Amino acid sequence: MKTVTGFASATVGNVACGFDVLGFAITEPGDEVVLSLHDERRSDCPVSITSIVGDGGALPLDPKKNTSSFVVLKFLEYIRTTKGITFDGHIDLLLKKNLPLSSGMGSSAASAAAALIAANELFGSPCTKMELVHFAIEGERVACGSAHADNAAPAMLGNFILIRSYNPLDLITIRPPANLFCTLVHPHTELKTSFARSVLPKSIPLSVATQQWGNVGALVTGLLMEDYDLIGRALVDVVAEPKRAPLIPGFVEVKQSALDAGALGCSIAGSGPSVFAFSSSRQSAETVGAAMQDAFLRSKAALQSDMWVSPICSQGARIISSTP
Repeated sequence: MKTVTGFASATVGNVACGFDVLGFAITEPGDEVVLSLHDERRSDCPVSITSIVGDGGALPLDPKKNTSSFVVLKFLEYIRTTKGITFDGHIDLLLKKNLPLSSGMGSSAASAAAALIAANELFGSPCTKMELVHFAIEGERVACGSAHADNAAPAMLGNFILIRSYNPLDLITIRPPANLFCTLVHPHTELKTSFARSVLPKSIPLSVATQQWGNVGALVTGLLMEDYDLIGRALVDVVAEPKRAPLIPGFVEVKQSALDAGALGCSIAGSGPSVFAFSSSRQSAETVGAAMQDAFLRSKAALQSDMWVSPICSQGARIISSTP
């Protein structure tokens, strides 16, 4: 029996101004998916979820409804039709959820990317990571009803990812400055992605759109030029943040606390409720994180929180163990 364990880390989608077109990966925390290959098919479905650890029983065990198993099924279909690889055996899947659910940390994308990198290894790596990204994006549709790539792509590929186009999919990798650190703070509350998307406007004034476009261009330029001041000035979201901020208890105070503590900029991580900030050193990022946690605790909801400080992850999804 061959067993492979894949890992994919948390990601931050949108990155303030880049709604659905920008995202980046951090080094930790992340989800693990363990796939075990058996020679004999045990049911009509070639994938079974044997256990999910860390979700509190919230995630479905139906392999067609769980993000991690769904993408493996799509992968098996793809390698059969395009690579000529047939599979008559069975795969057992164990999902270790180290990321909180409905957190804005790319939880579903991490599960999908970890499962896909493990499945690819299990069958001799017939697919490139770029091929695997397509399945990870489809996994997002299962998780929240929207096939967005701003978490799925960086979870698989690492670095910053700019989605130039969805149809056809055109992803651009941006390697960030070496001393750019992310502080990610997760308050102990949930915010469903589907609900957070429902509060967004269906259309925006042209003046708002031009301001957002300017910030996206400035952020990408700042990353490429290693201009930390420009990165900070560009972390402005005039589209999603004004609508989602009221959904996160204490967000305004948390953001201001981060800036007062020296952060380059601060905004909502993905759809929330997690909040991220950028700093130009680890020491500064730690100081910023402590201030953000204190602000959450001082909010009316008195929220406890978890905090991580990390450089941008350049590796993306990876194999952490494999046994023949």
